[in-house]
Amino acid sequence: MKEENTNKKGVKVIPLGGLEQIGMNITAFEYEDSIIVVDCGLSFPEDDMLGIDLVIPDVTYLKENISKVKGFVITHGHEDHIGSLPYILRDINVPIYATKLTIGIIENKLKEHNLLKSTKRKVIKYGQSINLGVFRIEFIRTNHSIADAAALAIFTPAGLIIHTGDFKVDYTPVFGSTIDLPRFAELGKKGVLALMCDSTNVERPGYTMSERTVGKTFDNIFAENNKNRIIVATFASNVDRIQQIINSADKYGRKVVVEGRSMVNIIATASELGYITMPNNIMIDIEQMKNYPDEKLVLITTGSQGEAMAALPRMAASIHKKISIKPGDTVIFSSTPIPGNEKSVFKVINDLSMKGAKVIFQDTHVSGHACQEEIKLIYALTKPKYAIPVHGEYRHLIKHKEVAQAMGVPKDNVFVISSGDVLELSDERAGVVGKVPAQGIFVDGLGVGDVGNIVLRDRQHLSENGLLIVVVTLEKYTNQVLSGPDIVSRGFVYVRESENLMDEAKNVVSDALDKCLSKNTTDWGKMKNEIKDSLSDYLWKKTKRNPMILPIIMEVN
Repeated sequence: MKEENTNKKGVKVIPLGGLEQIGMNITAFEYEDSIIVVDCGLSFPEDDMLGIDLVIPDVTYLKENISKVKGFVITHGHEDHIGSLPYILRDINVPIYATKLTIGIIENKLKEHNLLKSTKRKVIKYGQSINLGVFRIEFIRTNHSIADAAALAIFTPAGLIIHTGDFKVDYTPVFGSTIDLPRFAELGKKGVLALMCDSTNVERPGYTMSERTVGKTFDNIFAENNKNRIIVATFASNVDRIQQIINSADKYGRKVVVEGRSMVNIIATASELGYITMPNNIMIDIEQMKNYPDEKLVLITTGSQGEAMAALPRMAASIHKKISIKPGDTVIFSSTPIPGNEKSVFKVINDLSMKGAKVIFQDTHVSGHACQEEIKLIYALTKPKYAIPVHGEYRHLIKHKEVAQAMGVPKDNVFVISSGDVLELSDERAGVVGKVPAQGIFVDGLGVGDVGNIVLRDRQHLSENGLLIVVVTLEKYTNQVLSGPDIVSRGFVYVRESENLMDEAKNVVSDALDKCLSKNTTDWGKMKNEIKDSLSDYLWKKTKRNPMILPIIMEVN
């Protein structure tokens, strides 16, 4: 009897990103010859990724199994869930399934990258199911900081997996209805093999406040600052927040100006599809601002995370072409800094304050993610056999493990896994059975993947220690030194004030060359190493610095 059970196939869950980090969410589900991919996000570079614009997932595994890949199923329209689609679709051109607003936002992206014609996409309604290979996927309504977010019930031959996507439980959402808790409960009764649940706020006890509470705060701020121009910075994709700013502007008779490309695009898409209601003539162009007094204006802008090129940081640094901050402006930050962005955000706040603006950032934001009690509610309704915490740094996943155990999931049935792990699940057994590539690929300008760890290491070295270029010209055949050595310094020392050091350095290089030539060394590789080693030793003794040294040897007939 035992024999038979062990042959029963499991479903493989393969996160290719999004674990041990907030961002770059993408997970493959595989059963025999079917693979579906949930989400396809990007992440923004960390401080040590010098010059990198974004990080996209490594989809080598999907490329190698392209014949099995049936489609992308997207939970909602945030960058960390859809941002990599334009890059990944070039290699993995399969249909995209998502709700109406999410598809609208994805289409904006595809237009920019000329991929609209070549990409199939299908709008799915809540409660609707799609069949992809052996999988059946049902979209379940949830609440989040963007409308049209969905959880997914993924029916597989090995059992049902529920993926919550990013969610919170909001009983009074600004747009649409409340999360479909009865559906979670029905699925829980049928039996849930595994729950993959959002971990972002798992360290916070209690419940996440309703998005509507921010609307009340805006009303109060608008009432108190009725003599000043108001500027609100928030995430472009937080459509409900933008709706509430427009509501307050309308209530207090102000015109609305939108600044920031991503913000303009998303507001256009959301109003077109009916997710934002605009009172007539409330929106004006940035050029028309001069026709209105300050107390009649509210500006909605990007840059709440201190991003250097976004609108608000450019205003704060006085480099915005059309808007300058003036004393008396009221600036509202309607977001919390993403971990790692605190420094940039506080720099912008300081710059604004120096220009005489009043900055408000208390109570002007609520999270779009569930706190502990809401996460527990989902466990109570679904009663999963296995728990796989997702969407969080390692500390979040570990805390989530505790919450899952408190909700009755046995310790050995909670899997804290890493991106690239292949987790196989069936009723009888579960465990990590392999690993696939999932390092993340760097995008720098138009280059995708051409900057790797070695190039980054060089950039780090250059950024910390500078560069010295040593140029020497030798006569062909005799190897006599005809000119040089000349030394060019960049980012190492200011040459004019360090002439002695540079003269000494030239002597060190000359000695190294003489040493090579006296041994009749004609191998340029050896000569360059000799120059590098001796100059490096000398500079370390004199300055305790370790610049990158590039010897260049030329020969002349």
